[in-house]
Amino acid sequence: MDGAHASAVRVGGDASAHFFKDCYIEGTVDFIFGSGTSIYMNSEIHVIPGDPVAFITAQARSSDKETTGFIFVHCSVTGSGQTAYLGRSWFPYGRVIFVNTFLSDVVNPEGWSDKMKPSNDRTSFFGEFKNEGPGSKTDKRVTFAKQLSEEEAKPFISLGFIDASSWLMPPPKL
Repeated sequence: MDGAHASAVRVGGDASAHFFKDCYIEGTVDFIFGSGTSIYMNSEIHVIPGDPVAFITAQARSSDKETTGFIFVHCSVTGSGQTAYLGRSWFPYGRVIFVNTFLSDVVNPEGWSDKMKPSNDRTSFFGEFKNEGPGSKTDKRVTFAKQLSEEEAKPFISLGFIDASSWLMPPPKL
Protein backbone atom coordinates (compact mmCIF):
# COMPACT_ATOMS: atom_id res chain seq x y z
CA MET A 1 0.00 0.00 0.00
CA ASP A 2 1.44 3.37 -1.00
CA GLY A 3 2.34 5.51 2.02
CA ALA A 4 2.10 2.68 4.56
CA HIS A 5 4.71 2.13 7.26
CA ALA A 6 7.21 -0.66 6.85
CA SER A 7 9.40 -2.02 9.63
CA ALA A 8 13.00 -3.01 9.05
CA VAL A 9 13.27 -4.43 12.56
CA ARG A 10 10.30 -5.52 14.64
CA VAL A 11 10.66 -6.69 18.22
CA GLY A 12 7.85 -7.87 20.45
CA GLY A 13 7.69 -8.53 24.15
CA ASP A 14 6.60 -6.97 27.40
CA ALA A 15 10.00 -6.50 29.04
CA SER A 16 12.61 -5.95 26.37
CA ALA A 17 15.27 -3.27 26.14
CA HIS A 18 17.72 -2.51 23.38
CA PHE A 19 21.22 -1.10 23.00
CA PHE A 20 22.22 0.10 19.54
CA LYS A 21 25.89 1.04 19.13
CA ASP A 22 27.75 2.16 16.02
CA CYS A 23 24.64 1.82 13.84
CA TYR A 24 23.43 3.59 10.73
CA ILE A 25 19.66 4.15 10.75
CA GLU A 26 17.78 6.04 8.06
CA GLY A 27 14.22 6.94 7.22
CA THR A 28 11.71 9.76 6.89
CA VAL A 29 8.58 9.47 9.02
CA ASP A 30 8.52 7.78 12.44
CA PHE A 31 11.44 5.57 11.50
CA ILE A 32 12.20 4.90 15.15
CA PHE A 33 8.85 4.23 16.79
CA GLY A 34 6.97 2.18 19.34
CA SER A 35 6.94 1.73 23.09
CA GLY A 36 10.48 0.43 23.37
CA THR A 37 13.24 1.15 25.84
CA SER A 38 16.37 1.86 23.83
CA ILE A 39 19.73 3.56 23.96
CA TYR A 40 21.36 4.56 20.69
CA MET A 41 25.07 5.28 21.07
CA ASN A 42 27.66 6.51 18.55
CA SER A 43 25.12 5.99 15.77
CA GLU A 44 24.20 7.99 12.70
CA ILE A 45 20.52 8.80 12.32
CA HIS A 46 20.04 9.90 8.71
CA VAL A 47 16.91 11.63 7.42
CA ILE A 48 16.27 10.69 3.79
CA PRO A 49 15.41 13.75 1.70
CA GLY A 50 12.19 14.05 -0.23
CA ASP A 51 9.37 14.35 2.28
CA PRO A 52 8.32 17.91 3.22
CA VAL A 53 8.19 16.88 6.91
CA ALA A 54 10.02 14.09 8.71
CA PHE A 55 9.74 12.75 12.25
CA ILE A 56 12.72 10.78 13.54
CA THR A 57 10.94 9.29 16.55
CA ALA A 58 7.39 8.52 17.64
CA GLN A 59 7.63 7.02 21.10
CA ALA A 60 4.53 5.30 22.49
CA ARG A 61 4.75 5.64 26.25
CA SER A 62 1.13 5.76 27.42
CA SER A 63 1.63 6.33 31.17
CA ASP A 64 4.13 8.13 33.40
CA LYS A 65 4.55 4.79 35.22
CA GLU A 66 6.13 3.15 32.16
CA THR A 67 9.93 3.08 32.04
CA THR A 68 10.18 3.17 28.24
CA GLY A 69 11.88 5.80 26.13
CA PHE A 70 14.44 6.39 23.38
CA ILE A 71 17.82 7.84 24.38
CA PHE A 72 20.40 9.05 21.85
CA VAL A 73 23.94 9.58 23.17
CA HIS A 74 26.99 10.68 21.14
CA CYS A 75 25.07 10.25 17.89
CA SER A 76 24.79 12.37 14.77
CA VAL A 77 21.58 13.36 13.03
CA THR A 78 22.33 13.95 9.36
CA GLY A 79 20.45 15.16 6.31
CA SER A 80 19.59 18.64 5.07
CA GLY A 81 16.74 21.08 4.73
CA GLN A 82 15.24 21.69 8.22
CA THR A 83 12.51 19.11 7.51
CA ALA A 84 12.98 16.79 10.48
CA TYR A 85 11.56 16.90 13.96
CA LEU A 86 13.50 14.98 16.60
CA GLY A 87 10.26 13.44 17.80
CA ARG A 88 6.53 13.76 17.99
CA SER A 89 3.85 13.07 20.54
CA TRP A 90 2.45 9.79 19.32
CA PHE A 91 1.18 8.72 22.76
CA PRO A 92 0.59 11.11 25.66
CA TYR A 93 3.75 10.27 27.66
CA GLY A 94 6.27 9.79 24.84
CA ARG A 95 9.86 10.13 26.09
CA VAL A 96 12.87 10.90 23.87
CA ILE A 97 16.20 12.45 24.87
CA PHE A 98 19.19 13.53 22.76
CA VAL A 99 22.48 13.96 24.64
CA ASN A 100 25.88 15.07 23.33
CA THR A 101 24.61 14.58 19.79
CA PHE A 102 25.51 16.45 16.61
CA LEU A 103 22.32 17.82 15.06
CA SER A 104 22.76 18.92 11.44
CA ASP A 105 20.61 21.51 9.70
CA VAL A 106 18.08 18.79 8.86
CA VAL A 107 16.51 19.47 12.28
CA ASN A 108 13.60 21.89 12.19
CA PRO A 109 14.35 24.83 14.55
CA GLU A 110 11.25 23.92 16.62
CA GLY A 111 12.88 20.55 17.30
CA TRP A 112 9.79 18.65 18.43
CA SER A 113 6.16 18.29 17.41
CA ASP A 114 2.96 17.58 19.27
CA LYS A 115 1.43 16.45 15.94
CA MET A 116 -1.59 18.64 16.63
CA LYS A 117 -2.20 17.03 20.02
CA PRO A 118 -1.47 19.97 22.35
CA SER A 119 -2.84 17.99 25.31
CA ASN A 120 0.36 15.90 25.09
CA ASP A 121 2.56 18.98 25.65
CA ARG A 122 2.05 18.66 29.42
CA THR A 123 2.83 14.95 29.62
CA SER A 124 5.42 14.13 26.95
CA PHE A 125 9.11 14.30 27.89
CA PHE A 126 11.34 15.59 25.11
CA GLY A 127 14.79 16.49 26.40
CA GLU A 128 18.11 17.73 25.11
CA PHE A 129 21.49 18.09 26.77
CA LYS A 130 24.78 19.42 25.39
CA ASN A 131 23.99 18.85 21.73
CA GLU A 132 25.94 20.68 19.05
CA GLY A 133 25.68 21.61 15.40
CA PRO A 134 23.35 23.93 13.47
CA GLY A 135 20.24 21.95 14.44
CA SER A 136 20.98 22.21 18.17
CA LYS A 137 20.08 25.88 18.57
CA THR A 138 17.31 26.15 21.15
CA ASP A 139 16.06 29.71 20.68
CA LYS A 140 13.13 28.55 18.49
CA ARG A 141 12.39 25.25 20.27
CA VAL A 142 8.82 24.47 21.23
CA THR A 143 7.95 25.40 24.81
CA PHE A 144 7.29 21.79 25.87
CA ALA A 145 10.86 20.65 25.03
CA LYS A 146 13.21 20.50 27.99
CA GLN A 147 16.79 21.69 28.09
CA LEU A 148 18.14 19.31 30.71
CA SER A 149 20.68 20.00 33.40
CA GLU A 150 23.49 17.51 33.95
CA GLU A 151 21.62 16.13 36.96
CA GLU A 152 18.41 15.68 34.94
CA ALA A 153 20.30 13.96 32.08
CA LYS A 154 22.19 11.47 34.29
CA PRO A 155 19.47 8.79 34.65
CA PHE A 156 19.11 8.61 30.89
CA ILE A 157 22.79 8.27 29.96
CA SER A 158 23.38 5.29 32.19
CA LEU A 159 23.17 1.71 30.97
CA GLY A 160 20.92 1.27 33.99
CA PHE A 161 18.17 2.91 31.94
CA ILE A 162 17.93 -0.32 29.93
CA ASP A 163 18.80 -2.53 32.93
CA ALA A 164 21.93 -3.58 31.05
CA SER A 165 23.63 -5.25 34.01
CA SER A 166 21.11 -8.08 33.78
CA TRP A 167 21.62 -8.86 30.09
CA LEU A 168 24.18 -6.72 28.24
CA MET A 169 27.12 -7.22 30.52
CA PRO A 170 26.21 -9.91 33.03
CA PRO A 171 28.73 -10.55 35.78
CA PRO A 172 31.22 -13.35 35.07
CA LYS A 173 30.46 -16.77 36.47
CA LEU A 174 32.95 -17.76 39.13
